[in-house]
Amino acid sequence: MLINLHTDTESGQQIKIEKRVGNESADLLGAFEYGTVLSIRMSVPRKLGAAAVVLRLAPDGGEDKDLPMSFTSSDGVKDTYEIKLDTKELCGEEGFGLFYYEYLFVRGWDTLFSSSVNNVDMTLSQKSESRFRLLVYEKGYKTPEWFHGATMYHIFVDRFCKGEGKTELHADAKINPDWHNGIPQYARKNGEPIANNVFFGGNLWGVIEKLEYLQSLGVTVLYLSPVFDAYSNHRYDTGDYEKIDSILGGDGAFDALIEAAHKKGMKVILDGVFNHTGDDSKYFNRRGRYPHVGAYQSKESPYYKWFNFRVYPHSYECWWSIEIMPRLSYSSEECLNYFVGEGGVCEKWLLRGADGWRLDVVDELPNAFLDKLRNIAKRTKKEGGLLIGEVWENAADKIAYGKRRRYFSGRQLDSVMNYPFRNAVLSLVLEKDTETFYNILTELYSSYPKEASNSLMNLLGTHDTERILTKLGDGGTGEGLTNDELAHMRLSENQRKEAVQKLKLASIIQYTVFGVPSVYYGDEAGLEGYHDPFCRLPFPWGEEDTELQAHYRSLGKLRREHFALKNGDFRFTVRKKDFIAYERANQNDRITVLINLSNEPLLYPLTSTAKDALTGIKYQGSVSIPPMQALILCE
Repeated sequence: MLINLHTDTESGQQIKIEKRVGNESADLLGAFEYGTVLSIRMSVPRKLGAAAVVLRLAPDGGEDKDLPMSFTSSDGVKDTYEIKLDTKELCGEEGFGLFYYEYLFVRGWDTLFSSSVNNVDMTLSQKSESRFRLLVYEKGYKTPEWFHGATMYHIFVDRFCKGEGKTELHADAKINPDWHNGIPQYARKNGEPIANNVFFGGNLWGVIEKLEYLQSLGVTVLYLSPVFDAYSNHRYDTGDYEKIDSILGGDGAFDALIEAAHKKGMKVILDGVFNHTGDDSKYFNRRGRYPHVGAYQSKESPYYKWFNFRVYPHSYECWWSIEIMPRLSYSSEECLNYFVGEGGVCEKWLLRGADGWRLDVVDELPNAFLDKLRNIAKRTKKEGGLLIGEVWENAADKIAYGKRRRYFSGRQLDSVMNYPFRNAVLSLVLEKDTETFYNILTELYSSYPKEASNSLMNLLGTHDTERILTKLGDGGTGEGLTNDELAHMRLSENQRKEAVQKLKLASIIQYTVFGVPSVYYGDEAGLEGYHDPFCRLPFPWGEEDTELQAHYRSLGKLRREHFALKNGDFRFTVRKKDFIAYERANQNDRITVLINLSNEPLLYPLTSTAKDALTGIKYQGSVSIPPMQALILCE
């Protein structure tokens, strides 16, 4: 790891820092298991004028402690300093911890401070600015092995496939029969109330019917949007956590899907919406549709303490002040145990066959909930129940509502939805910004435990974002257009052609960096759409973009064949203005991804014979990378 010093007086000088755990290099890592002894060796140019080097370290929220690095040798040009950090001594009996540190280069006339934007590379300045992050996670922290190297497919059930099987429509639900041309129900202006009671009729029977199609894409994990009984078509306003929605086929369809998916070697992940219920639920029952006495109806309701009322009954805490989604209060022990107690909701569906949970707005769930849920998930599932949290930022030191979260201490999440990855890819593909791409991926990889990095949910789009094809085609903002216009807006022929090419590039990155690719249903078929709900159109069966589908099938095959994509180390090998390269490697496999962002072909020299991992074409001496395309090479 070479670190350029950008200072007025030492321009061009370099410091080399080596981090090791035992005999293994840890240069790109910043998260370590409790009990690890981390060795740091630093080679400092004498021209820098440093008389001493000090590592200044502080526990999260605690006081600084200065740890002098030991001078060990000099060759007359560079001085070598070393220090060892025993994570057991740093954390004590707690068994995990978060720390921030920086290097001080003490000179006769001043002190220089290290600074880092990505938790790996370093610049020097005259004052303390941005420190490195050191995360120590609980000993034995593991994530499900079956998820490493997986390919995930995100299904918004109502819009995926209308299968043959028994279903039952809610009394006030409506069906839009125009699967291929229908527009999802929308508000004229963003933020206005909308019933969300118009369905297209996709169901769990339809998912079963399309399992062979999904298998052809290399999909190994299905992530389902909420499936529990609810009033709306999106079902993020849960009505009853103990029943599968009858519109989707009910409990029978769920059991059939679990059985069919497992027979094909596929896992099934459920969407856990545990921060809030619907106001139209058996727990709140504002509309009186359920036979139970809900919290809104009486203070004598067994669910009354599950919610926080300001002025009973009309004023209560909601998610983002949306009245149809009253927030649950986990200060109620009964409420907490209902979801994550023994025999509770989360355990019930894991025992029923689900393989894990994606946790909606996990930042708003208390530590007590996540701690108990992890115990259940790991105890209930022999291979380990997967827990993925919805986090939009770096999760290693996330602060939510004024409190530091400890998702990766080893006692809570396995990993998170990787929205920063999406931002990095968009910067690279749309703006040719290699610097931002490099910094975001470097920071993530150096911030998370390796087990969590192997399990990151790498996404390009979800039900909460504009379609990736639309984003790549015209920016996806729909700026200046009304919702009436956006409902029917599509890319021009030229925009779509360019967007497809960019999506091929973006998806290659999605399938080859550390973590697990998560494909939002229909992205591989060329679906377009702006913000919610226009990003939720029905799947275009019979009208798919077959060119894109073939591309995604080849990527799925790639992940099945290369073990480096399961748990291989990640590192950048080249970073230039219009070109960037990285590799994934373990003891048995290595792939290199070359990305040409220029408008001209780029000739890349090879040190040995290489093969295109997608086409099988062999290269020797050099390889030509077409403009705005990527090549995946294997040995």
